[in-house]
Amino acid sequence: WQEVWPKVMRNTIDACKAHNTKLVFIDNIYMYDPNHLADMTETTPINPGSKKGEVRKEILKMLMKEVDAGSLTALVARCADYYGPGIKATSMLTETVFSKIANNEKTNWLGPLNFKHSFTYVPDAGKGTAILGNTADAFNQVWHLPTAANPLTGQEWTDSIAQAMGKKAKTMVLTKFIASIMGVFMPVMKEIREMMYQYDREYVFNSEKFEDKFNFTPTSYDDGIAEIVAADYTEL
Repeated sequence: WQEVWPKVMRNTIDACKAHNTKLVFIDNIYMYDPNHLADMTETTPINPGSKKGEVRKEILKMLMKEVDAGSLTALVARCADYYGPGIKATSMLTETVFSKIANNEKTNWLGPLNFKHSFTYVPDAGKGTAILGNTADAFNQVWHLPTAANPLTGQEWTDSIAQAMGKKAKTMVLTKFIASIMGVFMPVMKEIREMMYQYDREYVFNSEKFEDKFNFTPTSYDDGIAEIVAADYTEL
């Protein structure tokens, strides 16, 4: 992250400038201030609480400096944590909840179960990115990709997924202490531990700017869950 991402962004910017090409950059929320996650908009303060967030802040600054100077036409398409069909190995929600319930194992929610947590549905993110990239006046600004309002709590996510699979959920809350122990044997857990602050508070992603501009209704969480189960867990 710290070494590669700035180089990737610098090379991408230089290539776009050299070929007079517009840039659509898909981003996440890692650079947002942890104390402002309860109602995230495009103007949420940038004050990262993690090393990953610092890297995101750095490359965003690099991008917007070129935009502000008029040397690059670009936009930032930002999404929350994501979920969707066909992405079993790359979605935290799939790894910690969907797959666990499917295998009759305990889920591993990354924090208290009572906080709301938004997830962007990948097909909506794809459509949203395509729309933005083909809209001239969408450039040189930041957009939140379409994400359903009224997010579920950790418990509601778990219960809804279990119900869609026709199973009973067995839940385990993964604490930072447990993640630290698991990190000795699973390096990926060290990375997860740094980002667990996103699960110990309300995490609500607002995409009204996009929805109002393009008259777009994001996929509901119930429909998203149903589509994932139908696509990826039909053997149940």
